[in-house]
Amino acid sequence: MNIGAASDASAVSQRMIRHYEKIGLIPSSPRRDSGYRDYSQADVHRLRFIANARDLGFPIKEIRVLLDLWSDRDRASAEVKALAEMRAADLGRKADTLNAMREALLDLANGCHGNERPECPIITRLAS
Repeated sequence: MNIGAASDASAVSQRMIRHYEKIGLIPSSPRRDSGYRDYSQADVHRLRFIANARDLGFPIKEIRVLLDLWSDRDRASAEVKALAEMRAADLGRKADTLNAMREALLDLANGCHGNERPECPIITRLAS
């Protein structure tokens, strides 16, 4: 199938498919006589795997490891679990940071009268 069909089937944009091919997450696809890339169902399956991993917050480096584990039928599931737990912990730290930022913004917004007067603790805080 061509890149458009592979994109539709995998829900991965054509641009990202080219990028994943360029960085080696998917193998270079063979070319048709017309010069267009020709993707297989296995390529689409691999693209879906990558997209699912990205949706769960895995960076490219860890997706490479996951792809290797996926193709290794002798893998220990403990390796996969460890990666998932590390990613979940990292996401938890990021969520805590985002929540602290949100609380700070809400505190600043609550201290601002939001009227026509120029005094604003939000601007004061940003300028400090």
